[in-house]
Amino acid sequence: MLRIAWALAKWIWLQLKELPLRAAVALGCSGLGEPPRPDQLLKAYCIVLPVGLLTWWAIPQFTLVMTPSIHAWAVRGDPGPIHKGDLVSFMLTNAVAGPKPVSVTKYVLCMPGERLDMIEKPSVGGHTWDGWYFCDGKLLGVSKPYGRKGQKLDHYQPKGVIIPSGYAYVGSSHPDGFDSRYYGPVAIDRLTRMEKML
Repeated sequence: MLRIAWALAKWIWLQLKELPLRAAVALGCSGLGEPPRPDQLLKAYCIVLPVGLLTWWAIPQFTLVMTPSIHAWAVRGDPGPIHKGDLVSFMLTNAVAGPKPVSVTKYVLCMPGERLDMIEKPSVGGHTWDGWYFCDGKLLGVSKPYGRKGQKLDHYQPKGVIIPSGYAYVGSSHPDGFDSRYYGPVAIDRLTRMEKML
């Protein structure tokens, strides 16, 4: 993974380094210091405009997933009813996530009518408590007392509740996932069903 990231960074650097020359050629020169060639400009327009229009159309069609807690790099909206196990996206407003609402993608792990239980157990070190979350007896995940940046995390504390109609518990099995372990079930009408693309 690190090798791929390094190769990508190197390729981007080379492209940026050659940008002035490419701009000069696109504007009608055959190279820096060469006489203008209007046919080059027309060729550039014929290439750049379709690529730009295609990019303008394609970018809103998918969402990049910027978290290791979901096994996907890119997702897109997939209309239809939401079921257990589906990928969903929604806007999260939470102080831990930042001052502005952020788009997050999670899995639906527990649906309306299913029993959600949480058992508190001492954290490693014994000074704090973790929440162990179960849906109809199946372990969903374990909360952590502190986030990756050291911020204190308060976990959601249901005591054997049935997920109410119109809500779903969302999350992942990733230990660092910020999900319903911390903010509880989310209203289903806030969720958009997603399909994995990459």
